[in-house]
Amino acid sequence: MQKQFHFDDELVVNRLGYGTMQLPGKGVWGPAADPQRASQVITTAIDHGVNFIDTADSYGPLYANLYLREALRQRPDAKVMVATKVGFTRQGPGQWTELGDPAYLRQQVELNLFTLGLDHIDLMQLHRIDSRYSIADQVGVLADMQKEGKIKHIGLSQVSVGQLKTAQAVAPIVSVQNRYNLIDRADEDVLNYADEHHIAFIPWFPLATGRLTAGDTLSTIAAKYQASPAQIALAWLLQRSDVILPIPGTSNPDHAVQNIAAADITLSDGDRELLDHLAD
Repeated sequence: MQKQFHFDDELVVNRLGYGTMQLPGKGVWGPAADPQRASQVITTAIDHGVNFIDTADSYGPLYANLYLREALRQRPDAKVMVATKVGFTRQGPGQWTELGDPAYLRQQVELNLFTLGLDHIDLMQLHRIDSRYSIADQVGVLADMQKEGKIKHIGLSQVSVGQLKTAQAVAPIVSVQNRYNLIDRADEDVLNYADEHHIAFIPWFPLATGRLTAGDTLSTIAAKYQASPAQIALAWLLQRSDVILPIPGTSNPDHAVQNIAAADITLSDGDRELLDHLAD
């Protein structure tokens, strides 16, 4: 199992990252109850070896970016690859609407730069494809900003293999972020395509929060490794493919450390096979 993933010669990351989605308030909406603690979760992750952090302008909106900016300010010497996303709007808790107007996407890239305090985005992902606009127009504006030096790499989120191929005809795509976890593998074909073409596969909802109740099999395996079921689920993702970069999110520093420890677990072939069948 590879411990790192190479986006290019300069951007090499530890495969277990961190996602900021849970840092804003209830329902991923509004400010965190304790902004200092929100930033502390990120600095804790960085201090324990995380150097790939995923965020989005719609988390809060914008609050997650601000907490990440503060954490990066506190760790000025840390080499952290920041990935963010544009193309989703928020109207309230639980309300998400895609918006792929190229002018809006350009505006949001600039707003991400401002709120994150960066002069360029390492990985800018299209959060959702908006069917009202062509993929060429949506990815094209990101490609234009890539040429301007504001974006280093381009990724996609929640796409099919066909959409990914269409986007690749517009610009190089280095990552795809689709829902995928131990018990939800609907996008196995996208993962397999990413694996074949060395495209980073960033599974969102990697722990199926609140649904990882796979019963005796998962609990028994976890006990065997003196680990939690969540740690086993993350270890399985890491061993499923070398292109998978899990980004488990939490608003608790201790939970962040526990999640990171999953990278040190090596599952036996037999246990991996048992876990492989949990989604059957």
